[in-house]
Amino acid sequence: MPKTRFPFPARLLLALLLLPLLAALPSCVSVAAYQKAYLNDEDMKLSSKIVETPETNFQSYREGAGGANGGKVGGGCGCN
Repeated sequence: MPKTRFPFPARLLLALLLLPLLAALPSCVSVAAYQKAYLNDEDMKLSSKIVETPETNFQSYREGAGGANGGKVGGGCGCN
């Protein structure tokens, strides 16, 4: 029997490489329109949460010239 470079047989190595791929395949599915309501979680929304409102308010005053939080953009001098 000739010596091989790998201690594992080729089929076992191939199986170990393909197993994670086969495990990930079921996660690639299309979601129907009526099922999207269940995926639409309140925590996934991009709008600011009630807890973050004071911090967002503070950041908007600090970033007066840029409008960092989606607010009005002004010159930073208060003459919006």
